[in-house]
This record gives sequence, structure tokens and C-alpha cells, in this order.
Amino acid sequence: MYCALYDAGRCRSCQWLETPYPAQLARKQSYLETLLAPFDVAEWRQPQASHQQGFRNKAKMVVSGSVEKPLLGIMHRDGSAVDLCDCPLYPASFAPVFAGLKPFIARAGLTPYNVARRRGELKYILLTESRHSGDMMLRFVLRSKLKLAQLTAALPWLRQQLPQLKVISVNIQPVHMAILEGEEEIFLSDEQALAERLNEVPLWIRPGSFFQTNPAVAADLYASARDWIADLPVNAMWDLFCGVGGFGLHCATPDMSLTGIEISREAIICARRSAQELGLDKVSFAALDSAAFAGEKLQAPDLVLVNPPRRGIGAELCRWLEDNAPRWILYSSCQAESLAQDLARLARYKISRAQLFDMFPHSSHFEVLVLLTHSNDN
Repeated sequence: MYCALYDAGRCRSCQWLETPYPAQLARKQSYLETLLAPFDVAEWRQPQASHQQGFRNKAKMVVSGSVEKPLLGIMHRDGSAVDLCDCPLYPASFAPVFAGLKPFIARAGLTPYNVARRRGELKYILLTESRHSGDMMLRFVLRSKLKLAQLTAALPWLRQQLPQLKVISVNIQPVHMAILEGEEEIFLSDEQALAERLNEVPLWIRPGSFFQTNPAVAADLYASARDWIADLPVNAMWDLFCGVGGFGLHCATPDMSLTGIEISREAIICARRSAQELGLDKVSFAALDSAAFAGEKLQAPDLVLVNPPRRGIGAELCRWLEDNAPRWILYSSCQAESLAQDLARLARYKISRAQLFDMFPHSSHFEVLVLLTHSNDN
């Protein structure tokens, strides 16, 4: 993949860009195999590759520059800004949105926030696209509500220019820190969720709910989880750290009891909406802490699926799983090192199958899916 920004030394986010993509994938697979060597993986599936460019479905842009000439991109530690509107990781459909937003910022008088001076209003632009429909969700992250009326008054012009913007909101983030968003969300559109569809499974994305950045590889990941579980006699399962329900909704059948747990209330609203569309009567979702939810239960289901953040599931949940012994654990990890730490705590389980999913090309990051089988079933 060619990137003029990288060649000019202005952005080095893609640290592996000079390495040919097949070599990147081989390097990640080799590292993962070394990391999991102590756990004796019974079966390795071939790593799942990604498109090398245009694969991202979201952009998180720091707004800098001036109200007349805003920059959308990143801010280096020395305070210098880089406009990333031409980043090749974004699909071509993002370009007209970025182009339309720059004059809108001036039209609405949204002064970019100056970190050094602690002045200005517009901190970030957050854009998410549905690969299913091409519709988009746009969020303005503001320091306060000072410019909210001006933004709202100018919005009809933007919507006329960019009718693909179906969900539009303002997030208020008043803290002078590198925090992406605050707790208050103000919707400026009738629609409050973006419709997505992966493998014919309806999914919804609301502001503040996590959704994978690489939808094509995410679809492969969810499909693999569904296929691996289909071979097992599972009557009941939990989907912990479930997000908007991508894993659980792919794996659930009309006869299966599924409980999805996620701390984010916004994500749970999305998951419930999808389950209702699919007509899954034995599926329920709740906004709770996953470890606390499990800790209050006296019995495990046949299978526990976990998709934790980078820190992993942790010692407390590992102890509960060891003590209550579900027959299978399906673990999706975005941080292989924390996965290895958790596997060391799950001494009664063996890795029946493992596969790497390259969700983040041109970087050292990747996703991995492992199927763990309790020793009593080996």
C-alpha cells in the first residue's frame, strides 16, 4: 500500500507499512505460535488476511487549524497537526464527507479546540459507515454547548450536501485531557442508531457502543465462531463482553439459550434490537459487568464466549471458569499477550483450535480466536 503521508514522514501510524503484506501476516502468525507454544494448540487454522487499504469503517479525527481552514487528522506531541483526509486506510466514500465537513465547520462557526491555549469548541469528528447500506453516523465532540445552537442552525445545509448522514449527534467532552468523548450525547437526527449487517445478521451501532473497525474481517471472525460452535452440542451459552451482540447473535439458534452481558448500556440497546429482529426468543442481553455477573452464578452453561478488551478477562473470571468448568470456552482476543496470561490461569483447559484474524494491517496488532475444551472432555 502506498501512502504519501508515510513517505513524507508526516504520519507513521502504520509502522509496518514498508514490510510486504504477506510477510506482515507471517510475522504475526509466527509470534502468535511462539506465544501459545506452552499451551500445545491441537489445530491451527490458516490466518485470515485483510484488505490492505480502504478497510476501516470509522474515522476518529482530531480537529485543529482555524475555523476557516480546519485540519482533520492527528496531533503530534510537539503540537503539530497532520490532516489525514487522504489516509488510504479510509474507503473512498469518506472523502466527500471530509470535503463537506470543512466548509461546514466554518459555516457553523465551530472553532477548533486549541490544546495549548485551552480555547475553542470543536475537539473531534467521529465518522462511522455502514458497509451494508453506505449510510453514516457523524458525531461532533464539543467542549461545551456554547456553539450547539449555531451547529444546529447550519445542519440543514450539511444534510443537503451529504444525505448519507443518517445519524448525527453532539458529544460534550469538557475535560482538558486526551479523552475522546464525554458522557452527554445530544442527538440532532431522528435516527439514533446506524444499521449494519454482517453475514445476514442485523447489527446496530449507537454512539458510544463498540464495533469492530474492520467489518470484512469481523464478518469472517463471527462466521468462524458460528461454525466452530455449530459442531458442538451446545444448549446454553453466555456471550460475555458481548458489545452489540455480534458473536452471540451469529452463534445463537432458535433452540439455544443465550445470555449476553456487556457493561455499555448503549451496546445492549443495539443487541436487544437485533435479537428482536431475528426472532430469537431464548436470547437476553443485560448491561452488567461480566465478571460480576458470572461471580453471582452457581452453574456455568455448556459454553462461555468471551470477547474482552485488551486487558483480557482477568484472574477473577478465570478462577470462576476454572471452578465452574463449562465444557467449552470460545475466547476472542485483541491482545495476544493478555490472552496468554489468561490461558495460564485456565489450567484445566486445552486449546482445541486457534486462528489469527488480521484486523489491523500494517501494524503489530491482530485478533485471535481460540476454542478451549475442558480436560474432562479431552
